[in-house]
Amino acid sequence: MRHTLLLLAALWLGTGTALAQPAEPASGPTPYPASAKDWPGQGAIRVFGWMTENRKAFWQDRERKQGSIVFAGDSLIGGWSSMAKDFPDLKVANRGIGGEVTRGLLFRFQEDVLDLHPKAIVLLSGSNDLSALQDPKQSRANLTAVLDLAQRQAPGVPIVLCTIPPRQHAQAPVEPAKLAELNKLIASLAEGRPNVKVLDLHALLAELDGSPHLDYFAKDKLHLSAAGFQRFREALAPLLRQLNAS
Repeated sequence: MRHTLLLLAALWLGTGTALAQPAEPASGPTPYPASAKDWPGQGAIRVFGWMTENRKAFWQDRERKQGSIVFAGDSLIGGWSSMAKDFPDLKVANRGIGGEVTRGLLFRFQEDVLDLHPKAIVLLSGSNDLSALQDPKQSRANLTAVLDLAQRQAPGVPIVLCTIPPRQHAQAPVEPAKLAELNKLIASLAEGRPNVKVLDLHALLAELDGSPHLDYFAKDKLHLSAAGFQRFREALAPLLRQLNAS
């Protein structure tokens, strides 16, 4: 019943403050909070039924995935079904959840990412914040909190922070200016963090006018195609080598 009450298509709230992560339960992931005041971070909150199921699956696989390069974020990561095949020489863990906002990533970052004692981390989060009409500065605050948590719990672990790809989804439009603002803020997060490198996915997957390069996207012009993930891999692999993560 508690989880049923949390099936909210888009509950988005104003501001919040970063809170300490709850104590880790012995039998499964910490449930999503029922009250907004118990969420860390700022801005939009989105919880769908599949998110709880995804996190249960992550929990059951956590021992096998210790020491992986952990990919975390929304469906732009979660939909990378060929990840293991695309990185055959690396141990990878896909911890992407469709529909997730940056505040959700912050909530689960300790259990789903840091508790795997990752060799490196790849982050791609924020696209759903835009469709939730969230202030990009709130998204930046949440991602800052994610990076600060990583610095405290796993100092020196290499992190690749990706900008948001272009998108033209008819049912979930975003303002190009807000997307550009958010990407500028994301890129700024690497300043003063020598272990954090930015991968500009927007430039990698866009046409010269900033629109999605259609070869790299599914028909919805939001999610990546197989060619899009291949281009992502081709740019990411040498960066991981540069960070001594491969």
